[in-house]
Amino acid sequence: MNMTNSEYNNYIKGMAPGSPLAGDLIKAFIVGGLICCLGEGLRMAYERFAGLGQEDAAVAVSMTLVGLSALLTGLNVYDKLARFAGAGTLVPITGFANAVVSPALEFKTEGFILGTAAKMFTIAGPVIAFGISASVVYGLILCLLG
Repeated sequence: MNMTNSEYNNYIKGMAPGSPLAGDLIKAFIVGGLICCLGEGLRMAYERFAGLGQEDAAVAVSMTLVGLSALLTGLNVYDKLARFAGAGTLVPITGFANAVVSPALEFKTEGFILGTAAKMFTIAGPVIAFGISASVVYGLILCLLG
């Protein structure tokens, strides 16, 4: 079968099921919003009931959301939620924790060093590298201009 790129694209479009864009957007908005509401509720609870200041409460919320996301990923709940909500689960901190834990779980059969430890940052590694690089560039620009 010899096809051009445009013929192949048309063939794929005809075979692939359509995506209900409006429904996907609504689900992503609701789930992402609920994750953010959970974070805000945790922040208020940490400030009120634990007596933490604003910065300490923010750190505690981040730690709680990362831990909760990692736990739900390990229990295979986060992946089911991601299939339902799509991009709504990519709220930065929970999505990042999921991106670290998922490959670690997937490759654990290959051993601790060559499996879990080596593969843990296959998805999140570039994000970390580019994030650090961007912060260095931003810091240099700030130093030169300020």
